Amino acid sequence: MVIEAKAQTRNWKPIIAELELLLGKNGVVKRKEELLTYECDGLTSYRQRPGLVVLPRTTEEVAAVVKLCDRYEIPWVARGAGTGLSGGALPIEDCLLIVTALMRKILKIDLENRIITVQPGVINNWVTQTVSGAGFYFAPDPSSQVICSIGGNVAENSGGVHCLKYGVTTNHVLGLKLVLPNGSIIDVGGTFNEMPGYDLTGTFVGSEGTLGIATEITLKILKVPEAICVLLADFTSIEAAGASVSDIISAGIIPGGMEIMDNLSINAVEDVVATGCYPRDATAILLVEVDGLQVEVDANKQRIAEICQKNGARSITTASDPEQRLKLWKGRKAAFAAAGHLSPDYYVQDGVIPRTQLSFVLTEIENLSQKYGYRIANVFHAGDGNLHPLILYDNSVSGALEQVEELGGEILKLCVKVGGSLSGEHGIGADKKCYMPDMFTEADLETMQWVRQAFNPKGLANPGKVFPTPRTCGEAANAKLANFPTAELF
Repeated sequence: MVIEAKAQTRNWKPIIAELELLLGKNGVVKRKEELLTYECDGLTSYRQRPGLVVLPRTTEEVAAVVKLCDRYEIPWVARGAGTGLSGGALPIEDCLLIVTALMRKILKIDLENRIITVQPGVINNWVTQTVSGAGFYFAPDPSSQVICSIGGNVAENSGGVHCLKYGVTTNHVLGLKLVLPNGSIIDVGGTFNEMPGYDLTGTFVGSEGTLGIATEITLKILKVPEAICVLLADFTSIEAAGASVSDIISAGIIPGGMEIMDNLSINAVEDVVATGCYPRDATAILLVEVDGLQVEVDANKQRIAEICQKNGARSITTASDPEQRLKLWKGRKAAFAAAGHLSPDYYVQDGVIPRTQLSFVLTEIENLSQKYGYRIANVFHAGDGNLHPLILYDNSVSGALEQVEELGGEILKLCVKVGGSLSGEHGIGADKKCYMPDMFTEADLETMQWVRQAFNPKGLANPGKVFPTPRTCGEAANAKLANFPTAELF
């Protein structure tokens, strides 16, 4: 049975005393005003102050905290950098929030075997920075890579620009040290692919904190390619950009990354980061990165340019110099932040569609935009069909959040209808759990629950996430209206 928030407030004082013995006074956050820092993740329309927050630094400290929760039957939620966009790290009322932000050690580097072991609080970009001097890098690169943590990437199975060719986080995780919901510590996976037995590493990656907490993560690192080139093609229609994506893949070319941005997003990033590279009058731009041997890159960039020109590209810019490449990618990496320049608030969704359905789905999204009366900026990993529509709205307008959530839900249902998925990399969390029956049968969902219950029989680990509950969609809007009681602490 999954534990939901209780109506009554827990007496935290004896629990605080135990936690302070385990973690020290600085390892426990208890004052109400300090707890507000942790009331939401990157999906800020969902807010709930936790009952208490702890800041462990080691696997043993995490295990001790989780054992205490198991003994007192306290529901708990794991949180990393708080950049998630599906409400996966959203506290529930009267829960304990276990924050891994202080677990930031690089534990082991083995360049010969191309692996690195880190704690969950290590920032994504730090991994590449640590090994770049030796000519290596970490492939998964979410747009938030300068602030998001590896633990969160593992929980949500994050992707990024380079997931088209190199895969998402699960393809780069070799082994994990886990603290299970009863406080026991286990190791799954190892230091190489294809370990014998059940793939518990693959089961855990993407489980969104419902099966335990990863406290040590062994990652695969890659050798920097001999040559890299980025192409930017601009188009007078987004359909032409989408057709270019399909044609590039059909030609047998697998780029390192392939991204589309529409006119609304183009102008937002130029207003904010001023790359000077993105033509403001373009209806859409297509960014394509090819890498590999120099001869391979030369051949592919020529073929890609020809495909884009055939589909009506007005101009094509190429960059092989590292600084120029970074400049071309700068706007795409800043797209979510730049959306704040367009509107007081925005609501981002994350769905996946077959590439062949790109033109149809974008047309339908525009129709939904007109129907609901909200502008939508489109930014997406075009190569693997991962859409990120950003719905622009003003949260101070009564009823706006409810309408925007409904609009976002229609986009997700559309993705599923054309043969896609509810999420490519942001996870299900609290935001999309009510749409799971649109994609999975009752038997599917029950089977997933068997896995959850095997690891988490008391339902204490991240309760109320991923799977649908009796509460309806629009939980953010409902939560906004509710006045949740919170523990009275000092």
